[in-house]
Amino acid sequence: MKALPLTAVAVALIASSCGRGNSEHLASINVDYIDTTIAPGEDFYTHINKGWLEAHPLTAEHARYGQFNILSDSSEARVKSLVENLGATNPEAGTVAHKVWTVYSLAMDTARRNAEGATPILADLKRIEETPHEGMEDLFLWMHGNYASPFIGAGPMEDMANSSVYAMYLSGTGLGMGDRDYYLLDDERNTAVREAYKKLIATQMMNAGYSQADADRITANVMKIETALARDTKTREESRDIPAMYNPYTIAQVKKEFPAVNWDKFFVETMGIQTPDTIIVTDPKVLATASRMMPTLSDREIKDYYLWEYVSQASSKLSDDFTMANFEFNKVMSGVQELRPLWKRSLAATEGALGEAVGQLYVEKYFPQSSKDYMIGLVENLRVALGEHIANLDWMSDSTKTRAQEKLDAFTVKIGYPDKWKDYSSMEIDPKLSYYENMHNASMWHQAETYAKWGKPVDRTEWGMTPQTVNAYYNPLANEIVFPAAILQAPFFDPNASDAENYGGIGVVIGHEMTHGFDDQGRNFDANGNMTNWWTQEDAVKFEEKAKGLIAQFDEVEVLPGLHANGQYTLGENIADQGGLRVAMTAFLKSQNQKGVDVNSPEAKIDGFTPAQVFYMNYANLWATNTRDEEIRSLTTGDVHSLGINRVNVTLRNLAPFFEAFNITEGQAMYRPEAERVIIW
Repeated sequence: MKALPLTAVAVALIASSCGRGNSEHLASINVDYIDTTIAPGEDFYTHINKGWLEAHPLTAEHARYGQFNILSDSSEARVKSLVENLGATNPEAGTVAHKVWTVYSLAMDTARRNAEGATPILADLKRIEETPHEGMEDLFLWMHGNYASPFIGAGPMEDMANSSVYAMYLSGTGLGMGDRDYYLLDDERNTAVREAYKKLIATQMMNAGYSQADADRITANVMKIETALARDTKTREESRDIPAMYNPYTIAQVKKEFPAVNWDKFFVETMGIQTPDTIIVTDPKVLATASRMMPTLSDREIKDYYLWEYVSQASSKLSDDFTMANFEFNKVMSGVQELRPLWKRSLAATEGALGEAVGQLYVEKYFPQSSKDYMIGLVENLRVALGEHIANLDWMSDSTKTRAQEKLDAFTVKIGYPDKWKDYSSMEIDPKLSYYENMHNASMWHQAETYAKWGKPVDRTEWGMTPQTVNAYYNPLANEIVFPAAILQAPFFDPNASDAENYGGIGVVIGHEMTHGFDDQGRNFDANGNMTNWWTQEDAVKFEEKAKGLIAQFDEVEVLPGLHANGQYTLGENIADQGGLRVAMTAFLKSQNQKGVDVNSPEAKIDGFTPAQVFYMNYANLWATNTRDEEIRSLTTGDVHSLGINRVNVTLRNLAPFFEAFNITEGQAMYRPEAERVIIW
């Protein structure tokens, strides 16, 4: 979808809200949740959310529970109704409706899955076990062709230097525990996770029919290989350096530097494409480690690693024994105490296989055109506001501002749902096959869809999320911001809510995604989505100096005793939160000025609060979340987003309009002296 100019749609939207004035009422904020014993200037997050936190205690099912979870629950309930209604219509075999219903039904049929046990994967495990030494090269290729990625990962993606075409990328394989620190650090937390992972491997291999002795040997060999790979895997902070991940190699260089793989056979036989002339290597160090290590390993060690890779990817589609083993590991990782209900897990699997088919049903029933129209106008108001912020920056040169405005003007906006839907007609789903076999077929369909992109122009209409996903994103390679239908619900968006709530909710989210185009990662890409250094060196230095101040603000926060937030790893999201708040407030002020409303005036109060107060109140309301300590540790290790309380309290302490709205003054905990505030956008 081409980004729309600020024309009649946006103007009509602004005009349509004229005259509401003091007749507005709160719809997304429950004032009963506000704790008046806590001053907003002392702890704004808790002041607004304490009642909500008390009213939504964590259940055994959740490691964390917040406003996003409430919307996800709503979306899940809607999707469940849609999918179960499909079954009631007895859809014709071969239709997409029949495929959706079949996957869901098989996922729900635990009696059949328990009876089958590990049977659906035994033939493949036997193939791994019985491969002779001379067949190990072909076994490596077969593993990569069956939705596992031992030692390396490869696939086409938009070329970061020319985003209109696909490049072939080569990377290190994902680590089973996700982060390198779990393998390398010996503190109490990392040791506990590592021991739980070892237990998971051994348990799953015994579930697959192996003896305790064999399972222990497999565990040891997996840990040997994954730990060696972890040592040379990028750190969390290094992984944010996008230019450092763009390393073009000729195929001759790839063959020389990483000789353990037969690259011609890999591309031709595994991907079904001609060997590329150029390959982008994202992490040469870990790939070199893998290539050096592979010839030194025995066939037994490699097979054990492959066995775990295969069982790991299959485990969620097999019997309850496999499911419970995964859950026991998740308990250590996140602190969750109870398995998610079967229907929720079944829906997630169905959406993973046929997400846009389900999304089409969702949009038809739950996303009116009026919501899309409102969002189009809101986005354009935010675009204008961000343009004003860029023009007024005191740290950016005029030449860079010009390029920034060009990029902003070129934003593509996607709202609600794709303009064209995926065609699942060629996906093989058969109720006579096991659940695992059907899910494997679905995975192979998606893998083939990805490989088929090679050699074709990039499809800019494609979405990276389904419409029923409660989220939003910015894609730098397409210079686009995307808002799925499911996030357009209260407290983010409500056509019956006050302007202040909508601007403090979805307005901030829009601004957040827009400013991602100019954060520590997004600034590496130009208006066309190509990785280009379009900043002057002086601008980059000034930006990085400001960013250091924001990093320090988050680094100083102790999220648990002895554990601090990671300001460097969360920098992009923290910049976007602050930018989203500032830009959304500017757009909100403009919308209210056109109505003759002073957002700080007592005469403009909405149910007892000024519009400016309501704006910040709903922003805080978005991030109300109860979180287990284990999950806090896990998120601090592996999530680029700050915890909800810090997205509110740390971010707002930089904003003078927030202080003005709540009369926050020096001496109060939320107050930050002007000289210490960091303003980027």
